[in-house]
Amino acid sequence: MLEKLKNLEDRYQELTELLADPKIINNRTEYLKLTKEYSWLENIIRLTNQYRKIIEDLAEDERLIKSSNDSDLVEMAREEMIELEEKQSELEENLKFALIPPDPLDGKNVICEIRAGTGGEEASLFVGDLFRMYSLYTESRGWKLEVMTSNPSDLGGLKEITFSIQGEDAYKNMKFESGIHRVQRVPETESSGRIHTSAVSVAILPEAEDVEVDLNPDELRIETFRSSGPGGQHVNKTDSAIRITHIPTGLVVSCQDEKSQHKNKAKALKILKARLLAREQEKQHDQIAKERRLQVGSGDRSEKIRTYNYPQNRLTDHRINLTIYKLDQVMNGDLESIFLELQKADMVDALNEI
Repeated sequence: MLEKLKNLEDRYQELTELLADPKIINNRTEYLKLTKEYSWLENIIRLTNQYRKIIEDLAEDERLIKSSNDSDLVEMAREEMIELEEKQSELEENLKFALIPPDPLDGKNVICEIRAGTGGEEASLFVGDLFRMYSLYTESRGWKLEVMTSNPSDLGGLKEITFSIQGEDAYKNMKFESGIHRVQRVPETESSGRIHTSAVSVAILPEAEDVEVDLNPDELRIETFRSSGPGGQHVNKTDSAIRITHIPTGLVVSCQDEKSQHKNKAKALKILKARLLAREQEKQHDQIAKERRLQVGSGDRSEKIRTYNYPQNRLTDHRINLTIYKLDQVMNGDLESIFLELQKADMVDALNEI
């Protein structure tokens, strides 16, 4: 471990010099990238210095015990060694986790897409429930949520909804939500009281910056159409809705929630860039971490990740075998403890790869 720490110390010194270079300072993208790496290494260096100090103190106590004839002094040294060894063990554990490189996407804002799957209208109602859950969680964190596009169902649910979440470490906290969310409950439309199982898919995409996704205008097909609405005076009489097709990949994004064509286009482009960035990240993760249990940031939505059982007030996250009996609190936005458990499990997985 000490050899690896020495290499990181060298890199820390190199970064200290680079971050003082005017060329780096004037390159915003590179400067931010190096600043994040510097911050990560700074914590490691701090822990390393504490670790080395403990090793020196232990060695000094050992020398004292071997050379001193003062029984009281020797006893004090032995007691101190016990405390130091406990601190050494704790620091070694902290250093192991500190050595895990941070996900470069963690600090990004998020674009979340929720779509109804199996279960018909009940699935659409659950899309609305999940949207409410994430909205309340976002509110509790002091983040900002903005609906980008939505498609309501006949009974007040949502066939699909796409929204952005802006806030510190939004992606870090939300990234494990990608996948199939299964709900078990008695639908409002069920007169016999039978429990139905429905499913919805959730995709968490890191919001892309312009420097990360370069869209070639020649590769975009942009179409306008008239927004659908509730009818009457609210029907949009202009072609303000936007549909953008990314020709190389076939990805299609539509946006009609805004009355302004310009705003719909801006939102559609933001969603498209996030999807393209997620595709690129998925390729990288498939190559680097095929065996990772949680598939961090891979956007893998084919696996059932969680079950919401209403009759038993139970939530089960199948990836980490977590079961809790406070579903009512979870649906009211109490997600912090679940996210922490997922982050811990991911860090343990990452440790095995170092």
